[in-house]
Amino acid sequence: MTTTAIPPEAKPAPATTPRRRPRREREGAAWVFLSPWVLGATVLTLLPMAVSLYLSFTDYDLFNPPKWVGLRNYVQMFTEDPRYWRSVVTTVTYVVIAVPLQLALALAVALALKGMKRGKGFYRSAFYAPSLLGASMSIALVWRAVFNDGGTVDNLFGTGGWVNKPGFALLAVALLTVWQFGAPMVIFLAGLQQIPAELYEAAAVDGASKWRQFLSVTVPMLSPVLFFNLVLQTIQAFQVFTPAFAVSAGKGGPADSTLVYTMYLYDRGFVASHMGYASAMAWVLLVVIGIVTAVLFRTSRSWVFYASEGDR
Repeated sequence: MTTTAIPPEAKPAPATTPRRRPRREREGAAWVFLSPWVLGATVLTLLPMAVSLYLSFTDYDLFNPPKWVGLRNYVQMFTEDPRYWRSVVTTVTYVVIAVPLQLALALAVALALKGMKRGKGFYRSAFYAPSLLGASMSIALVWRAVFNDGGTVDNLFGTGGWVNKPGFALLAVALLTVWQFGAPMVIFLAGLQQIPAELYEAAAVDGASKWRQFLSVTVPMLSPVLFFNLVLQTIQAFQVFTPAFAVSAGKGGPADSTLVYTMYLYDRGFVASHMGYASAMAWVLLVVIGIVTAVLFRTSRSWVFYASEGDR
């Protein structure tokens, strides 16, 4: 029996693992792809924030170099400016009125759309449209005409022009925000579609009414989505500007009843040219929004329910 030797060049080459690129090279590629975002965040967000923080400790009128005054803007804001505190009260009142009404209407419409068999896509688009249009100045001006003397509301109810009554002007502004319920409605609808039908069937077998099913099944299962909408809409409500500016013709009237925080900030910064004071107001607003958001997250532990404790 003879054996044939395999020439060396005919032997199969041993398998080789692909060489892994050095870590520094991989990080370099990642930074190349991240550079547009990093550049935008630095130039358009972080740098302006740093400049604004510096200006909040200065006396700056947009035309002359800033003059360092320390904490004078903050002291004046809290102790010497009654209009500042009126803007705070007006903004908090607006948030308390607008956010719950908007979320309640969004949830009600989402529940109605969930049960629809035909035309759901059309109605979903129709209800979402105000969220795209409501923030524009043109819609806000139309809203002012609707609630003005001789407008639609006056003709229907005979209550006179809401925008000229201190007790109703802010409500007119809040209703414009409530009308823009499309975005939270779409989010609610997506959350409702994720609730298993078996839960409702089990509740029905136990004899639970529709209202009991809503309280015991829908609300707990939808609580993470409700919390998400609550945080988003609260942050946006604290920054309201266009509706109040348009409805009050840029004056915050009548009797400062629509003088929300951002409108007074605009007045101090761009009308009175006290940009240092306006920067201090902006940083106080940022801190307040951060505190309110932290409180919402802290209290959510007692009413927001997730699929498992590990998802918290």
